Amino acid sequence: MNQTPRVVIVDDQALVRTGFRMILTADGIDVVAEASDGEEAVAAVRRTRPDVVLMDVRMPGTDGLEATRRILADRPPAPRIIILTTYDLDQYVYAALSAGASGFLLKDVTPEHLAAAVRLVRSGDALLAPTITRRLVERFATAGSRGTTLHRDLTALTPRELQVLEAMAGGDSNAELAARFRLSEATVKTHVARILSKLGLRDRAQAVIAAYETGLITPGGR
Repeated sequence: MNQTPRVVIVDDQALVRTGFRMILTADGIDVVAEASDGEEAVAAVRRTRPDVVLMDVRMPGTDGLEATRRILADRPPAPRIIILTTYDLDQYVYAALSAGASGFLLKDVTPEHLAAAVRLVRSGDALLAPTITRRLVERFATAGSRGTTLHRDLTALTPRELQVLEAMAGGDSNAELAARFRLSEATVKTHVARILSKLGLRDRAQAVIAAYETGLITPGGR
């Protein structure tokens, strides 16, 4: 996958959109559209079919959460969505990850990290800052919580897959999983892919949430 990533930027502040466009364009990433609210975002995605959407959460009118749900419910292939937020502990971010967003970034992200994040999620991985993500999930996810979207039956997983899922929820990368279980990274990737497939999850971000919502891992524990 060597083609230039195609991105839609969604934010109600024109200065934010301009700044992100300049950063991405300077890094060779193609910004195909901008939108100032969720309605414009859905229309822009349908029109341009981007690879990645940078999605603000809190916007007037249709917010980023509803736009994320609508975009990911559209006919495939759906773009990867990165949530933009000013706060690292935000129930809207948690809900967006539950809905299928591939990760989130704080708006004060460095230019290098922003461009790298776009390329990372475009490649099919999830954008997870383990410490922040764990704090976010521990605050907003509870086993058996009302309205959970990722409450999955874990009985389909093998004992090894349960171990891998638990370690993933603790923030381990593929390299760390490989070292922990004395496996090759290729084998780890196979385990992760099987976990996602069996549980009907989009990516690692949803897997982390599912681990908490099913009670496999509890807030404050590993």
